Amino acid sequence: MRLSRLLPAIPALLVAFASARADDTKDFLDPANWQGREDLWKIEGGSVIGETKEDPKYNTFFCSKKKYGDFELRYKVQLRDGVGNSGVQIRSAIVDDKKFVVAGPQVDIGSGFIGALYGEKVGGYLLKPEKPLGNIKEFNEYVVIAKGNHVTITVDGKPSIDADFPDNKGKNPAPAEGIIAFQIHGGYPKMRVEFKVSREAKPSAGASCPVRSRGRVEVPRSASPRG
Repeated sequence: MRLSRLLPAIPALLVAFASARADDTKDFLDPANWQGREDLWKIEGGSVIGETKEDPKYNTFFCSKKKYGDFELRYKVQLRDGVGNSGVQIRSAIVDDKKFVVAGPQVDIGSGFIGALYGEKVGGYLLKPEKPLGNIKEFNEYVVIAKGNHVTITVDGKPSIDADFPDNKGKNPAPAEGIIAFQIHGGYPKMRVEFKVSREAKPSAGASCPVRSRGRVEVPRSASPRG
């Protein structure tokens, strides 16, 4: 992780995404673009809200039907009272369409892991920011930019991740495109997470550029109830 590269890189990337229309967020949050457990998820205005009344016993997701390759995603997110665990899957895939279980890179949201990049069901790699970021009980603003094989993440305007997608030493190469999905984590009797989405770029159109892995350091994730 070379965080020093993030600040000069972001302006150039924002220029690359300047063609995104003002109505991209409305299109992105169109209910017709989403699937998941209807008893747990809803779209309300510009927010995606997930709430449980009891432990679902597994990680379940609210999944886009469209696939996204290179994109910029901006959102504010809060775990009510700091309870629970969540994340946003990017370039991911559904592996259980009954429970809406997803595998792929995850932008993490949880105590001690705000702004980290985690491999959900793809080897458990973990890239963490050098310093703790955000406040789990408050809304934290994320900017996630995926371009080619590279991902940058900022939290409340502070750099978090500036790295190539990990590939678990060639075992799990990051795909060039995939769904975006919001997470409810199993293991909590009750939790509520809200994502206020402010910008989303267009979905992939046709074939995306091939993934070129240049390798990153992968850190084993601790055995805590996360991911």
